[in-house]
Amino acid sequence: MRVHHLDCGPMRPLGGRLIDGAGSVLRRARMVCHCLLVETESGLVLVDSGFGSADSDPARTSLPKQFRMLMNPLLDPGSTALAQVSRLGYDPSDVRHVVLTHLDLDHAGGLRDFPQAKVHVHGPELRAATEASDMRYRASQWAHGPDWACYEPASGQDWFGFEAVRDLDGLPEEILLVPLGGHTTGHVGVAVSTGSGWLLHAGDAVFADGELATPPHCPPALRAFQRVTAVDNRARLRNQDRLRALAARPEEIDIVAAHDPAGFDRHAGSD
Repeated sequence: MRVHHLDCGPMRPLGGRLIDGAGSVLRRARMVCHCLLVETESGLVLVDSGFGSADSDPARTSLPKQFRMLMNPLLDPGSTALAQVSRLGYDPSDVRHVVLTHLDLDHAGGLRDFPQAKVHVHGPELRAATEASDMRYRASQWAHGPDWACYEPASGQDWFGFEAVRDLDGLPEEILLVPLGGHTTGHVGVAVSTGSGWLLHAGDAVFADGELATPPHCPPALRAFQRVTAVDNRARLRNQDRLRALAARPEEIDIVAAHDPAGFDRHAGSD
């Protein structure tokens, strides 16, 4: 299966090297919303959706003012998954499935641009998002009534030490849902078998490539942000330990984080 790497949500928060590890603390840091577009016999599969076209319109955006001030998303219509799918020569209706690592506003904003797609999500995440009242979830992003496919943690198989891993309805067995709770209640990773190994989109289970190193390292502001936003920090750290063990097997598994620019550049350059 061919995989395209898309940045569907460039952000430029203040903090420089405290966030992305480079340059002065006075410069704006660089963050991405790393999404995957997978070509399958079942049509195109989008893994995470970044910011959507509505988010780029000040009159329609669902992004809270506090989030825009803190993260400084560029909100370029050309960076949306919708625009990038079209530039690759596809029709938006070719995106038959969207698989979400979680429903935070910077991952689910593009759902409205693919209303015909089946949206695959972990059941605990959908329940948490629909019952929440905080800033991280925006119900307007799924107010169009997506065709949800929900998966519960009680079912599934072991996969490289992770439990309750399962395939997805209507998709080839080369795409798997991997529970990685901690950042949010129902956070998951999405594994794709590329023919030469596994590509694991770890979502926000890690924020920087350095967290997968031994010993791990992460810019201080980014480390604090993860701790503050985690609903279960102990679970998040346990999953990072397991991901670090996987990262030591690069011949079998390649792990990408949703917001790490270095990892995105490495993959997009070979796309």
